[in-house]
Amino acid sequence: MKMAVIGLGYVGLPLSLQFARSAGVTVLGLDIDPAKVESLNSGRSYIKHISADVIAAAVKAGTFAASSDFSRVKEVEAVIICVPTPLTKNREPDISFIIETGKSIAPHLAKGTLVVLESTTYPGTTDKDLREVLEAGSGLKAGVDFHLAFSPEREDPGNEQSKVANIPKVVGGYTPACLERAKAVYGCAIKTLVPVSSCRAAEAAKLLENIFRSVNIALVNELKLVYEAMGIDIWEVIQAAKTKPFGFMAFSPGPGLGGHCIPIDPFYLTWKAREYGQHTRFIELAGEINTAMPLHVVNRTAEALNTLRKPMNSSRVLVLGLAYKPNVDDDRESPSYVLMDLLKGRGADVAYYDPYVPVIRLTREHPHWAGTRSLGWNRETLQKFDAVIIATNHQAVNYQELAAWTSCIVDTRNAMTGVKTKPGQVWKA
Repeated sequence: MKMAVIGLGYVGLPLSLQFARSAGVTVLGLDIDPAKVESLNSGRSYIKHISADVIAAAVKAGTFAASSDFSRVKEVEAVIICVPTPLTKNREPDISFIIETGKSIAPHLAKGTLVVLESTTYPGTTDKDLREVLEAGSGLKAGVDFHLAFSPEREDPGNEQSKVANIPKVVGGYTPACLERAKAVYGCAIKTLVPVSSCRAAEAAKLLENIFRSVNIALVNELKLVYEAMGIDIWEVIQAAKTKPFGFMAFSPGPGLGGHCIPIDPFYLTWKAREYGQHTRFIELAGEINTAMPLHVVNRTAEALNTLRKPMNSSRVLVLGLAYKPNVDDDRESPSYVLMDLLKGRGADVAYYDPYVPVIRLTREHPHWAGTRSLGWNRETLQKFDAVIIATNHQAVNYQELAAWTSCIVDTRNAMTGVKTKPGQVWKA
């Protein structure tokens, strides 16, 4: 089987490589970014946790090749779409990448081709929005001339236990025949398949997974503020509560939400729910709490600086960690950007350090930070800062050196626990 994966980012690239390992499968990776295409065909990786050796081996074996020519979908039997689904400036769903991809491939679809959407979105995107675009551009009918399905991605960048082949795969088809075809394709590379009754059920399952995390993170973020006012350490409370062997799942507070899923996906459902006259108050409240956390961190930093008789205005503040989670180079929707904007807005001189993000790439959400480079890690550099905010707790950071080289640390990730520090040096936020 020859298949195409469209969108070679944190979802599409590992999925492509997993299929390329499967017997008898050849993968054509499609992406609009020519730099990615050139890098992959040269056997180079642009994602930290994906080995260049794995890419080079697949290219050399002829099981994987990249291209920007979308007309080549006429060569394949299956197409999997893994493109971004961001929010607009008004916090509404933006499925334009899905629609444009559909328009690009529709004229080249052959009869019998399977098209699967993996991008997280609201229920109805696959069987209505994408289907209509594909049918209009191809002259074919979904469920009759070509197969259509939705199968949500479940990538967890940086998690060594999270392997594409081992993560159960939810699959929903437009028709029973579409589901069977999707199961046959994914069965080549994924060990466990979880079939559901429809594309919409599969889309809703993915939203539930991420809304569950968003709501529970909001809960511990809110409790962090309550317990802080009471003089209670939220991290100690979580460690104690997680010893309960049933009925409790530990979540960690932080400076806000990051990544492409949890800060965005809940709003896809709240937007779609309004179409049905439903108001998702619980989900929206969780979003408000999580969105407010960067401001709390900045206020806490100002409080810490005040004890040193320093105003926020003109103080030098270092944000430690730009990636949205530890030990990865993924800075999508990172709360660190919001922190830096808020700090700069209060007159602080802001810089960042991240061993995995040496330079900030151009993004639609934060174009004004593009080209900014991470500082080096040394005593001379760190001693120049009035405060350091730990926004991401990378394991590669030497926190004992941080304690030795700086006078004021605002810890949003409990990274300084167990590190020898001076009284009043560390502020938890």
